[in-house]
Amino acid sequence: MVHRMVFWAGFGLATRAWQLGIERRPILGKPTLWGYPVFAAIGASFGYWVQGVDERQQSMLQERKQAILDKRARRAARKQEQAHGEPEAAAH
Repeated sequence: MVHRMVFWAGFGLATRAWQLGIERRPILGKPTLWGYPVFAAIGASFGYWVQGVDERQQSMLQERKQAILDKRARRAARKQEQAHGEPEAAAH
């Protein structure tokens, strides 16, 4: 979880540096230093949100996978019952 927050915080820092580079302003000038923690915090909060989305999606996928596996097992059991039941029905 921390790696995503760190990545997006770094992305926020890089975004701020790129913004100042595009504006041709000093990247580490004293008046512009306040923006780095702000951009890093925004990036880290986005990383935290993305982690939550990923966890919810993974749990949803696991539930759906289990439902599909259960459905396949029921279908296989039904086919096996039908396969064993047909000779008996034909014998009567």
